[in-house]
Amino acid sequence: MDEVFGLFPTPFMRAPATLNARLVEGLVQHFSALASSSNKASGSLLHTEMLHPGDSPLLVEAATLITPKIVDMGALMFGERLDWSIKEMWVNLMDRGGLQTMHNHANSFVSGVVYLTAMHPESQTVFMKPSAGTEFVFKNEHANIASTPFNADRWTVPQSAPGDLVLFPSYLLHAVPVNQGERRITLSFNAIPDGLDSWGYKVRFGT
Repeated sequence: MDEVFGLFPTPFMRAPATLNARLVEGLVQHFSALASSSNKASGSLLHTEMLHPGDSPLLVEAATLITPKIVDMGALMFGERLDWSIKEMWVNLMDRGGLQTMHNHANSFVSGVVYLTAMHPESQTVFMKPSAGTEFVFKNEHANIASTPFNADRWTVPQSAPGDLVLFPSYLLHAVPVNQGERRITLSFNAIPDGLDSWGYKVRFGT
């Protein structure tokens, strides 16, 4: 029998209801008033300043619930359950008409988003296939092709509920389409392990 293998897949973790409703509401109420930095790509997208989990009891509680998931994700990526820490967190407020352009996250290994509000189905985070090194020169694109995990250029996160968490390698390109619904609020973060060891060549990281 023929077999198809997905060689070297990219891990993406979705963890529903990681944060409870009380904590989600507390984060929304507290940090909505602190989001004042406008995004250069969209005047309808605001961010808080970069925060450390220790800056707020709410963030400490969120980080305590999120970190075990990061450890699980790191084990998939590096083959070992390392000691991970969240190096920075920030809250995003996107009003109707706002968008986030394609980007990735530097100086981290695992990044994540916690969805703090319900959102329009067309405003889910979208992930893109890297633009170089993974494709043939010629493509087969027309109205009658079937999209599969092997030929798709983009993938959209399934409909998310407040408190849901997603984790992904920080290098993965992602964006948010134009928000067609009510205010969309998310908590984003980047994480690093305490260090990596490649047969004795050790690198240590600090928060």
